[in-house]
Amino acid sequence: NLVQSIALNRKNAFFAGSDEGGIAFLIETAKINGVEPFAYLKSTLEAIAAGHPQQRIDELLPWNFQPSS
Repeated sequence: NLVQSIALNRKNAFFAGSDEGGIAFLIETAKINGVEPFAYLKSTLEAIAAGHPQQRIDELLPWNFQPSS
């Protein structure tokens, strides 16, 4: 439910300095954008580990995610 997701995201803002809040925010943002959260997080972490350039970080945002086929 979109309203619940937005409320959860607002709640997670209180934990912006914590790992749990940040991960929960990414998961909910992926869901809002119609992206499967596990696939998104896995792909994003793999790209970062492989040296994805910091100046192209916008490519890793959930609304730009392109799942591999």
